Amino acid sequence: MSVIGAVHDRRGAYRLGPGLLSLAGVPKPSRPGPGRPPGTKNRRRADRHDLGRVLATAKRSAGLPTTRRAPSPDAARDDNEQQALLKQIALESYDRIVGLVLDQIAIDGSITKAPGGGEVAGRSPVDRGKQGLKRSGMTDGYGIPLGRVLAGANRHDSPLLAPTLDLLEHLGPLPDDITVQLDAGYDSDKTRTELAARNLHGRIAHKGEKAPIQASERWHVERTHAWQNAFHRLARCSERRATVANAFFDLADTIITIRSLIRRAWTTHRWDDRPKRRP
Repeated sequence: MSVIGAVHDRRGAYRLGPGLLSLAGVPKPSRPGPGRPPGTKNRRRADRHDLGRVLATAKRSAGLPTTRRAPSPDAARDDNEQQALLKQIALESYDRIVGLVLDQIAIDGSITKAPGGGEVAGRSPVDRGKQGLKRSGMTDGYGIPLGRVLAGANRHDSPLLAPTLDLLEHLGPLPDDITVQLDAGYDSDKTRTELAARNLHGRIAHKGEKAPIQASERWHVERTHAWQNAFHRLARCSERRATVANAFFDLADTIITIRSLIRRAWTTHRWDDRPKRRP
């Protein structure tokens, strides 16, 4: 299914047709104004960080109803499937135009709040035992989110490694030599055995040794966690069903992927609503 068409123009750059790059006009995050005292924050969250508004805008653009009533189970399932499909289209478009760096994979966990509990919530060890959500996220060598596994905040990172690596099967052909970047939480013989069984090379930080995050390629996944936490619905997840929580993560990952695609394709491609400055 072709979403973005690319042809050469007279200057030798690629020209993109209408498609996912239409999100180039998404508003930027709000910043403190000149009249606000130093050290204070703008309490209003930017529209692009509100997944509810993004989803409502997308539905209005597609001519779909945006009622506040609870959707039927069939409608909710269709929405979840559509968001997963949209994420897959964004990944394929990024891979075709820029290229995914699949020979360097980074995996790490992140804990956020889950005040409503739910299927993938547990007692958070970093929030006085309150309900929390842990996601074991996987990114490519640039930081493009490839998938995640949701679990309770009381789960350790190491047991979530195997189900996270299973997500590689949905990415199609993979390089023969893949290096997985992991922090000291995965420093165990069980982790090395799991990687060896999948013919993967592991670059694991050792426990008890100082290893700056800049010393490896693991900082990409840390940056992606920060990008995802910029969405309030993900930083404070109130969804109780795992399928709904995964759907909102898919929507956020789609936005992150498209923004990275626009930024990296800005210097090599041309399209109708291309920003004048590199975003």
